[in-house]
Amino acid sequence: MPEIESRMCGICGIIYKNEAFEASAQAVMPMMEQMKHRGPDDSGIYCNKNLALGFVRLSIIDLSKAGHQPMLSEDENYVLVFNGEIFNYIELREELVKLGVSFISKTDSEVLLKAFIHWGEEVQHKLNGMWAFAVYNKNEHSLFLSRDRYGIKPIYVLENEQFISFASEIPPLLTL
Repeated sequence: MPEIESRMCGICGIIYKNEAFEASAQAVMPMMEQMKHRGPDDSGIYCNKNLALGFVRLSIIDLSKAGHQPMLSEDENYVLVFNGEIFNYIELREELVKLGVSFISKTDSEVLLKAFIHWGEEVQHKLNGMWAFAVYNKNEHSLFLSRDRYGIKPIYVLENEQFISFASEIPPLLTL
């Protein structure tokens, strides 16, 4: 495994099946700690109702704070955590700009989020790259997970009677 691969960003999350159970940062912090070697540059947590998302970042394309995740849409309805690289993000960005979409950063993360908002799940068919991402829709209280066609950026899922959880690696899931 190349060095850069072992240090790429890490994503994780948990959704408790009992909607009355409120998720907190403590739900994903141990998972994020297990992935700290993947992303020493930044980290972030998003919690809403029975869901918590975590992210550790290795800054590659955009070294600014504009790439901070979890990344929220302008209306704060969509939340993205993303590990990988979208090779054709410049072309997708140009296509979205022609459709009237505006951008505030140069990150492939923002392009991915806005492309998902525009095309929904079909965005996967437009992507060229290696990725694992989760998009939470706050209004629908739904979570969409995707990984690249070859599994270069894996996403591991653990489900039991109490929750469904995911992570970029297996060890974070073992903390649960």
